[in-house]
Amino acid sequence: MPPLRLVFLGSDPIALPLLEFLAGAEGRSLAEIVAIYTQPDRPHGRGQKLLPGPVKDWALSRHVPVFQPERLGPEDTARLTEQGADVALVMAYGQLLREDFIAAPRRGTFNLHTSLLPHYRGASPVTAAIANGDTEAGVTFMRIVRQLDAGATAGVERRPIGPHDTTATIEAVLGRAAVPVTERCLGLLRTGDLRFIEQDESQVSYCRRLNKEDGALDFVQPAAVLARRINALMPWPGCAVDWVGGPLKLGLAEAMDEASSGVPGTILGADHEGLRVATGAGILRLLRLQRPGGKMLPAAEFLRGCPMPNGAVLPSRPMPALVAPTPFPRR
Repeated sequence: MPPLRLVFLGSDPIALPLLEFLAGAEGRSLAEIVAIYTQPDRPHGRGQKLLPGPVKDWALSRHVPVFQPERLGPEDTARLTEQGADVALVMAYGQLLREDFIAAPRRGTFNLHTSLLPHYRGASPVTAAIANGDTEAGVTFMRIVRQLDAGATAGVERRPIGPHDTTATIEAVLGRAAVPVTERCLGLLRTGDLRFIEQDESQVSYCRRLNKEDGALDFVQPAAVLARRINALMPWPGCAVDWVGGPLKLGLAEAMDEASSGVPGTILGADHEGLRVATGAGILRLLRLQRPGGKMLPAAEFLRGCPMPNGAVLPSRPMPALVAPTPFPRR
């Protein structure tokens, strides 16, 4: 049985473990990558030089044809037909697909969504899962439809979320987890045995694209909520509080099961592990901090160069919602 002719659409580093698998001996027996679509080169750094993304770099190193339309057009749909694409597979691409593009591959167009659907349809599912206090994350193999992440699902890989996990650490785990679920689903697709299950609409929740304002913290909230928020928003946009000399970025935190005294936001002191802060319920321990222009450091090292006196109060700001039962309005 010949391998599936596969067009891959992705832009973020999370897709690289799957691409490596598909290019290896086991992956090549299932599918042949005939083209890759990824976002156009974007400006980076102080010089704003146009640089390729990680998926384009990978494609060029493997001599795979790569296309970078700002928006998919009719010519891209025609290209799928010309290439005899059996399957289009999407992971963290960053564009909505045209209906004619979705319909062009002979066996279908599928997405690897980094949530346990139907939870967290939308743009930031890993961040949403951590901030919401979930103990598991996952990657789901699903059919693409026009409604946001609403297609029927065919497989899932689950992974645990630990108390010190961040979006960066969980996305790295899920990038690897995409390999076994894709291997299973493509294998069944080739033989005609892949089966889909419609999502339970009563369990649906939504997340959205993040922005810098999401890094606000309200210390009236419980310590557990604040710790999850800080970890969820690492590395971007990151949580920060106003401090002398500019915003103080918080890189990792944990909740302490101790009674909190003082006004929420009050610095209670430091120990060998972190900086303790009063909250609405419990104590928040900040484990990693970064001042403007500096590096993210363990709290003890940071405080040696930038003392933060006991009794000072970190200001609170309202925390925008990251999860909702209905789609967020477009901005």
